[in-house]
Amino acid sequence: MVTFLAGGTGTPKLLDGAAEVFDPAETTVVANTGDDVELGGHLVCPDLDTVLFSGGGVLDTDRWWGIAGDTTETDDELHRLADAAGLESGPRYLSPEAQTAGRDIARWRRFSGVAEFMEIGDRDRAVHITRTSLLDEGNSLTEVTQTLADAFDLDVSLLPMSDDPVASLIHTEESGVMHFQEYWVHHRAEPEVQDVEFRGADEATITPEVADALSDPVVVGPSNPVTSIGPMLALDDFADALAETPVVAVSPFVEDTVFSGPAADLMEGTGYEPSTAGVAEAYPFADAFVLDDEDGTDLDRPIVKTDTRIDGPEDAARVVRAVADALAEVS
Repeated sequence: MVTFLAGGTGTPKLLDGAAEVFDPAETTVVANTGDDVELGGHLVCPDLDTVLFSGGGVLDTDRWWGIAGDTTETDDELHRLADAAGLESGPRYLSPEAQTAGRDIARWRRFSGVAEFMEIGDRDRAVHITRTSLLDEGNSLTEVTQTLADAFDLDVSLLPMSDDPVASLIHTEESGVMHFQEYWVHHRAEPEVQDVEFRGADEATITPEVADALSDPVVVGPSNPVTSIGPMLALDDFADALAETPVVAVSPFVEDTVFSGPAADLMEGTGYEPSTAGVAEAYPFADAFVLDDEDGTDLDRPIVKTDTRIDGPEDAARVVRAVADALAEVS
């Protein structure tokens, strides 16, 4: 049994080769939900959906989000209507009162669907409508995720990190506080990061399903340590569980060079050195690391090296074999 922590694209890429080493029937993926947003009344869960779409064989791997070949007629018409009516485009937060009313799971991340700032494909939107409707029928996010995993015929178990709301909010000097999706999608990660807040984490808890998954050896993929893994670590019981089980982490850096995404800026903005050494500081619970062959970082924990660049399933399988070697050292 093994559990992968997933956020962004790093872990889904790694999972492409996981079946070469770990039995999918004994593999669980726990996904970050701090990036989730409610857009036009529909709950969008980007990190859950990346695993759903990848495992279901429909992920757009050119963009690493959305469904391959999807149409965007609804999104196009939303923008046409806004332009014709003279409505302002860009992220449109709902009022503070609306942020905490109604559906609890969507707290602090509610946006109007007018000229939606995230492009949502038509088939992709059907997933969000189904998810939100099942939540409104009284199901938990964990139960809804299982239903969707069955629909996409996933061969691994997929869990949200919590059934409670946690919102990743980016504090910037020039643009104030904004949700991670506004920072990443609308502003293209340009505002300078002053801090990152995981609103709701103090009250959120892990589910029994996640607690059970974290009792198995854990693999932290090459994900962004701040906004992909950070929301999970902000949950006290999640962090406590990691301290009690073998954990191997794959660095998303080669020394101080990040493979992709805003990890370097976010780490620097939250007081960590943007490097493999900074990742090790952010992951005190990690018992061993998988580093790139070219990474000469000296850590105080066991290290297994390989070429950690992942451009396809063969690369992913190579990195997963290194993960298995590292787990063997600490289990």
